[in-house]
Amino acid sequence: MKLTILILEGPYNHQASDSAYQLVQAALATGHEIRGVFFYNDGVYNVSSQMAPPQDDRHIANRWAELGETGVDIVVCIAAAKRRGMVDENLVPNTRISGLGQLAKMTMESDRLVVFGD
Repeated sequence: MKLTILILEGPYNHQASDSAYQLVQAALATGHEIRGVFFYNDGVYNVSSQMAPPQDDRHIANRWAELGETGVDIVVCIAAAKRRGMVDENLVPNTRISGLGQLAKMTMESDRLVVFGD
């Protein structure tokens, strides 16, 4: 099964990012394909290179960067990012900025769109 993941909530203040990451890991482990992960609204903060969690806490942005390194397409909405002062230089490696058209394309190429957050 091909999945597209949409994340709408920011890190650390909502379970959306952790749940999405765990679903992606489980899906990949069982042979499913992740067409892409798309960050929209406050979800764009999940891939901020400015994130500096305490040493004993999980580093959410690094998780997504490491996933992108495996070939999963990690995409940040350009409009949502610009509204929040984020540009390419603020993103962790292995992520990219694109428009909502990219989300539509990912969704059309998937069997399911799974949304995390409100």
